[in-house]
Amino acid sequence: MLEVLFFLPLGTGLLMLGLPSRALRRCLLLLVAVTHLALSLLTLLAVGRGETPAALGGLLAPDAVGALFLGLASTLFAAASWYGVGYLRDEALKGERTGFQDGRPFTNAPERRFTACLCFFLSAMTLVTTTRHLGALWMGIEGTTLASAPLIYFHRHQQSLEATWKYLIICSVGIALALIGNLLLSIGFYRPGLVLEEGLDQVGIFVNMARAVRESGFYGVQSPWLQAAFIFLLVGYGTKMGLAPLHNWLPDAHSQAPSLVSGLLSGALLNCALLGILRGHQIMLAAGLGDFSGGLLVFFGLLSLFTAAIFIVGQGHYKRLLAYSSVEHMGILALGIGLGGSAVFGAMFHAVGHSLTKCMLFLLAGNILTRYHTLSSYDVRGLRWTMPMTGALWTAGFLAIVGSPPFGLFVSEFLILKGILSQGRWLVAACYLLALAVIFVGMSVPVLRMVQGTRPRDMQRAEPESACSVLPPLCLGLLVLCLGLYTPAWLENLLTRAAALIGG
Repeated sequence: MLEVLFFLPLGTGLLMLGLPSRALRRCLLLLVAVTHLALSLLTLLAVGRGETPAALGGLLAPDAVGALFLGLASTLFAAASWYGVGYLRDEALKGERTGFQDGRPFTNAPERRFTACLCFFLSAMTLVTTTRHLGALWMGIEGTTLASAPLIYFHRHQQSLEATWKYLIICSVGIALALIGNLLLSIGFYRPGLVLEEGLDQVGIFVNMARAVRESGFYGVQSPWLQAAFIFLLVGYGTKMGLAPLHNWLPDAHSQAPSLVSGLLSGALLNCALLGILRGHQIMLAAGLGDFSGGLLVFFGLLSLFTAAIFIVGQGHYKRLLAYSSVEHMGILALGIGLGGSAVFGAMFHAVGHSLTKCMLFLLAGNILTRYHTLSSYDVRGLRWTMPMTGALWTAGFLAIVGSPPFGLFVSEFLILKGILSQGRWLVAACYLLALAVIFVGMSVPVLRMVQGTRPRDMQRAEPESACSVLPPLCLGLLVLCLGLYTPAWLENLLTRAAALIGG
């Protein structure tokens, strides 16, 4: 099953590069998405029951954290693929009618590359979430960078080219720093004459060694190497995750990419980068250095929250608004994980809610852009009149992403706050609440203006909205709503297992 999860999208992507039929490529994209989602849910349920599925000699062997992020990535890919079928159809119809696409003669090549790279992107995320080998994880995250760069450049504008190069350069530098972190981890565990345990579960091997050496009382000389290793991992993967002040690529890439790609970048890719940091944090906890790694995560978490708050207030570009919201929520995740204890469960729950909600909002942003042909929130008015379904979902998505009840993000943010207060960290709690309050006000102004404003005179009233553009975000929104009202026992068990692995 795990081999199919990895090789199915990889092989299908290679096949799509040579397929001339647009209809066949779209059907294959949906088939891959549905099959991958079904197998991911089976894997997730198996891990939730305490089983340890493995493949390729143990190279693919997801634990609870990996299985959780695998399920999220597969769910978002299915929703984005469903949405993408209608999006690609509309792009092709527009190109056939005018003979041009984005100012260039219309051909099938951009769509062929786009669908292939989507499959490659899914395969790379599958590797990241299912392996516990630090080298394979590093290769998978680098693979996500290479596969997603052509997706950002799909429209072939000057702005999208600039965003793509910025994404490639900044994230590649970050990945290089993460590689140094991997090397320093190996140095930290090296001793002359010590025979290292062999296996592809490097995280498990390092965790067991750290505990054994820690219990023997001979550990202090290696601590500086491990601390340096975590700093490189945090800076390297934190660049890809979008933690401030390493987030510079994120607003440009999210604003220039097609909306379905933006949803995958924000909802799934950032989780993959977070997973790289979590692997390092697991080892630090086993080595008795959890206070060091946790303190850094709390610092960067609060810094990301306040950075997002500053840029969200007065933001007139609604896709960049969502991008800075991603910086905010990555900060919340880092904060909850760094605090440890009960806040870690809240952070894992928050990762689920954020991924679903942010993908939903980016898909809706694509609908708005298609109708209004502008990315300025000042020029988008009267959504409730012109696009009633999108307007209603846009409002619901806003309430969900800012943590309003009864959505799942309210529950997760409350759990994190409860974890902060249980540790008596009143200053952290005050900063946390202050940042959330500023972000709530900053996002409410443009969102409500877009929904409630006066309809432009040159725009007709409501037109029928296609099922492909509305049903995927509607399904994601219903999932977020259900999470706020009821948490299934299997999901709670999986979240508990995941939290236990990283100090919860």
